[in-house]
Amino acid sequence: MQNHPCVLTIAGSDSGGGAGIQADLKTMAVLGGYGTSVITALTAQNGLGVTGIHAPDADFVVQQLTTVLDGFPIAAAKTGMLFSAPIITGVAGVLKKQRFPLVIDPVSVSTSGHALLQQDAVDALIEHVLPLAAVVTPNKPEAEMLAGMKIETDADAETAIKRIQAMGPKAVLLKGGHFKEDEEELVDWLGLPGEPPLGLHHQRIATGNTHGTGCTLSAAIATYLALGFDLKTSVKKAQVYLSLCLRESYAPGEGFGPPNHFAPCTQ
Repeated sequence: MQNHPCVLTIAGSDSGGGAGIQADLKTMAVLGGYGTSVITALTAQNGLGVTGIHAPDADFVVQQLTTVLDGFPIAAAKTGMLFSAPIITGVAGVLKKQRFPLVIDPVSVSTSGHALLQQDAVDALIEHVLPLAAVVTPNKPEAEMLAGMKIETDADAETAIKRIQAMGPKAVLLKGGHFKEDEEELVDWLGLPGEPPLGLHHQRIATGNTHGTGCTLSAAIATYLALGFDLKTSVKKAQVYLSLCLRESYAPGEGFGPPNHFAPCTQ
């Protein structure tokens, strides 16, 4: 029997199945990982938006994490929605003792505009979690929040990446989906240690079914890292996977649909 590397997601649950824990576990399974999970929050949501959030006590989130780590040889992990400062500090206290690569998706606002990160949690994320990251994967609004600046040009992107790298992560992937939304080509900027940011060009997929794209990409990067690929290769392979999922995306219910995480299985 094939041995699938264990991959961990620490994130919120999406009751609509398109983002969060659900998107992460689908991605990990399709790409050859064995997905494990720590749930930081329950959301009531569907393709139309988020109607409510319930977070467990931070101590229970930490208990989930320590229990998973005690029972599984985690090869790589990712974080998504961490929600509150107590959850962030509790999780970071455990993760800083680990040696596997960690992908940080600094989730702060849902596609529908609902806040997914409490205000006091931003400082905790910067102080406690970013220094642990092998790579952090902000979109434009998240990068602007972290870097404390507007990002409109390539030069702005380079400055923002340097500012975020100064907070401790080894690498930064600034996703290009929110830039120049009328253009057919996207550029994601990958800032690696000691190197100028590298522009990774790929085609924009014309679809409204983009719910959970950030979760899917970060989970794919973590899975490829767990499979033994280096960071640059993991990012590029994750981009290819996400593009394929977006080409085959559909809306299973009302509102925004997700990428089709099982698209590679139909090729």
